[in-house]
Amino acid sequence: MADATAGGDDGLSRAQRVYERLKEDIRAGALRRGERVREEQVARALGVSRTPVREALARLTARGLIEATPAGLVVATISRPQTLELYAMREVLEGSAARFAAQHAAPSEIAMLDRLSSAFETAFGDAGRLAELNRRFHSAIVDAAHNRYLVRMLDELSDALALLPGTTFQLAERGPLAVSEHAAIVAAIAARDPDAAERAARLHIQRAQEARLSLLQLD
Repeated sequence: MADATAGGDDGLSRAQRVYERLKEDIRAGALRRGERVREEQVARALGVSRTPVREALARLTARGLIEATPAGLVVATISRPQTLELYAMREVLEGSAARFAAQHAAPSEIAMLDRLSSAFETAFGDAGRLAELNRRFHSAIVDAAHNRYLVRMLDELSDALALLPGTTFQLAERGPLAVSEHAAIVAAIAARDPDAAERAARLHIQRAQEARLSLLQLD
């Protein structure tokens, strides 16, 4: 874990940085499902006092990423039924984001989506890089939707996604399929076709779910 004290000295800022760092460690697998999370160890590793760590852990617990057990706080585990529920909601929300983006995206935002889609296509062979570009692509769609309430809902959903182990881009076939799926979403948004954008985004999430379930079988 990197030092979380840089960039500001107020407790709230430190708590936010600890929160983001722990969330990223969960997403990256540095903190594994079921692993004990000790307040004092986190504080020592990040070079902060226990107060911002306590605040961050409370927030992570409220968001379902950390859970209390008789043995203490541990990284939460997401079940197969929960995974299906998560992707069902993701399909609805990501589809809506693409629909709104087709209606409201600025030309510069569409250009950003096109650049991210192209960058994704050149990152084959690096599952971590593909996952990061994919997250940025989806985040750019949400930004282009210009709906603050959708942003809030997808932010919480993104937290839950951090509990899923690994990335679907570990599967060799997932990257090439995602390239065509991203291209279809961008084309529909650029054409200002909300129906096509929503269909393309929903299909993208459906196929991501299929890949996720395949990955879970290998876990």
